[in-house]
Amino acid sequence: MTGRSQTEDLARLFAPYESLAATLLGRWDGSIAEGDGSHDRSHLMRVWQLVRRIARGEPAADMEVLVVATLFHDCVAVEKNSPQRAMASRLSADVARRLLDGIGWQPARIEAVAHAIEAHSFSAGIAPRSTEAAILRDADRLDALGALGIARVFYIAGRLGTQLYDPDDPMAERRPLDDRRFALDHFETKLFLLSAGLVTPTGQEIGRQRTALMRAFVEEFGEEIAMPEDLALAD
Repeated sequence: MTGRSQTEDLARLFAPYESLAATLLGRWDGSIAEGDGSHDRSHLMRVWQLVRRIARGEPAADMEVLVVATLFHDCVAVEKNSPQRAMASRLSADVARRLLDGIGWQPARIEAVAHAIEAHSFSAGIAPRSTEAAILRDADRLDALGALGIARVFYIAGRLGTQLYDPDDPMAERRPLDDRRFALDHFETKLFLLSAGLVTPTGQEIGRQRTALMRAFVEEFGEEIAMPEDLALAD
């Protein structure tokens, strides 16, 4: 597939704003949604679907700002175990600034996009100050929850060479949580905390449902790996 057709296919995901998406993608000399299966084209599709769903309850939202912010929110890839991870959203925002300035957007709207991108990141710790930033942050965080969130945890664990869980203390009852070593720990260190930070009514409702599903999964996971009592006593 040629670069042009890839760009066109990606832009089509953002209908009815595919013309704006295609213009910006045509000016961007980097890659988007490639390599990392947890931040690939399907991730952009899901986040955009969630953005649109949440925005239906936020009639003042600027959808063009949201299109650009969604499209470029992860355009600068920084691995999750990198010490530079907290800078990823700022670097992505700088890309959006440059591209939007190149097509003549007004500075205030450019900064609206940049802020939405910067504030979406959990690692950056930036509070959303606009409706658009709140919507994108909720949408991106919701994609880390529920069944998809579970799949992404273990996909990333495989990419980074992380163990599934600590066989000696799976639920971290006698040790500090460490999600850099054990994938199961990531539910407690981050994912179960995300729903409390969702700020839109629609995002909060979806978050409650998806978090409940994850909690049920972790409970079932614990039961399946638990050592039978008779074997534990034998040890």
